[in-house]
Amino acid sequence: MLLPWVILFSILGSVGAVAGAALLLLFPEATRKFLLPFLISYAAGTLLGAAFLGMIPKALDIAAPMDVSRTVLAGIVLFFLLEKAVIWRHCHDEGCEVHSGAGPLLLIGNAFHNFVDGFVIAAAFLTSIPFGIAASLAVIAHEIPQEVGDFAILLESGYSRLKALVLNTLSSMATLPGAVIAYFFLGETEQAIPYVLALSAASFIYIATADLVPDLHRKTGPGAGVTQLVLLAAGIGTIMLVQI
Repeated sequence: MLLPWVILFSILGSVGAVAGAALLLLFPEATRKFLLPFLISYAAGTLLGAAFLGMIPKALDIAAPMDVSRTVLAGIVLFFLLEKAVIWRHCHDEGCEVHSGAGPLLLIGNAFHNFVDGFVIAAAFLTSIPFGIAASLAVIAHEIPQEVGDFAILLESGYSRLKALVLNTLSSMATLPGAVIAYFFLGETEQAIPYVLALSAASFIYIATADLVPDLHRKTGPGAGVTQLVLLAAGIGTIMLVQI
């Protein structure tokens, strides 16, 4: 029975990310700013690894290559448009001016994004348990630095720390209904699984390349580059190991 796995890792993917972000917020600001680039590098690796080593190959096992490629391409364009509409958004900079003061919109966008993460987790588990775990780890890894930015934006918007924590947790819990709905929907409509996987891959690729990697380029110098490359490879390696 896969449903308990889906529920467990959906909860871990949502609450775990919020808890990790809340823990980071307890650190001094200098320490937090020092750690975030490392987390972002690792998260980018897990996203790319899950997309290119898991989701796309598994989708290709079920559907025609051209159909999968078209779906991935359409997904990337879709997520670009959603981000332009400030629905699909990520901010890892605590001084992010674009979203400052946009607490309610941020919470709505976060709930939508986490609902989609639930679909990702369910589709991955319906493919295999190891791949479901790998996809869940990728979700957790990229959500933690995002949640740190979200907390900062909510605090700047006038929310107390407790209210920001409660509201962020509630919006993150949208992962669970998304996963349960996807589990039953995809269980009845198995032919949709490769296309959900392809769209999931598109979201992971977009988040990694459009949101996370540009943040990494703010750190210059050979030392920063080597560290980022090592952590990027570590993220990819984690996905490879979990799927074995």
